[in-house]
Amino acid sequence: MRVCGRYLRVHVMPILRSAFIALSHNRSLRRFSEHSSLGTRLNKRFIAGMEIEDALRVAEAVNRQGISVTLDSLGESVTSESEAHQAADVYHKLLDSIEELRLDANVSVKLTQMGLELSSELAETIAGNLTEHAHSGGNFVRIDMEDSRLTQITLDIVRRIHARAGLRGNVGVVIQAYLYRSQADIEQLLADGIRIRLCKGAYKEPPEVAYPRKAEVDANFVKLSHVLLDSAIYHGLATHDEAMIAAAKAYARERNIDPARFEFQMLYGVRRDLQRRLVNEGYKVRVYVPFGREWYPYFMRRLAERPANVLFLARNFFRS
Repeated sequence: MRVCGRYLRVHVMPILRSAFIALSHNRSLRRFSEHSSLGTRLNKRFIAGMEIEDALRVAEAVNRQGISVTLDSLGESVTSESEAHQAADVYHKLLDSIEELRLDANVSVKLTQMGLELSSELAETIAGNLTEHAHSGGNFVRIDMEDSRLTQITLDIVRRIHARAGLRGNVGVVIQAYLYRSQADIEQLLADGIRIRLCKGAYKEPPEVAYPRKAEVDANFVKLSHVLLDSAIYHGLATHDEAMIAAAKAYARERNIDPARFEFQMLYGVRRDLQRRLVNEGYKVRVYVPFGREWYPYFMRRLAERPANVLFLARNFFRS
């Protein structure tokens, strides 16, 4: 059984991961999935719903469990300036609703959804406006990281927004542990005082820029998490991997790091048992809650990260 498990991890899982990432770009399957009742039945485990009201309802329910939330209006790579502004309007409404409902929540934003591939100036203006809105309500904007070709420009935009008068601490960014460059990026971000969410990474990257083996990614995640825990800035460690979580907890104990100085972050619908256990142990937990009609690429990347989710979804689909 041990040999079989290793064979699956080493040979089968990478193939499935590549297949799901390739499918995430399939436009025909995306159109069918996002407009069919079958797709809606499949996505409900990982997606809060189609509308802002769905996301807010889920956020309130998650908050009642003592868990924080980050809300993400799904979508990426808009094709016009008007689409970028429409996407931004959703986030402005979210920030207003979070303040009005007094939710323990912030927002996560992709710069390609704010028009990055049309104009970096457009994306920076929109993201800056959102950060100013967040600042006015005492809130926070997390800029998500996308594939490696956009890493540098994303970091540059975040650093410029963070450096604006009054916005220090109101914007943060995501760093992906599978990229070779991530340690140097973290060192620069820490020097600027910028909050970081550390994750393993969910895009298909060439071996020239990213560690190709899971064991290497895991080792780098642990190393980088130690760097973040040692800093005086509040960071998020985004993982469902119990080995990574145990390593962070052990390091924090060794260094007498207060659990209130950092948080574990997880995805909506994934390892709810682990989320509750960490809260009961006194750790801070934040759940990433996505919603919206453009859910397909996100959904496929979740399957790519953990192909075992396919079996889970199949069991629940046929029960419903």
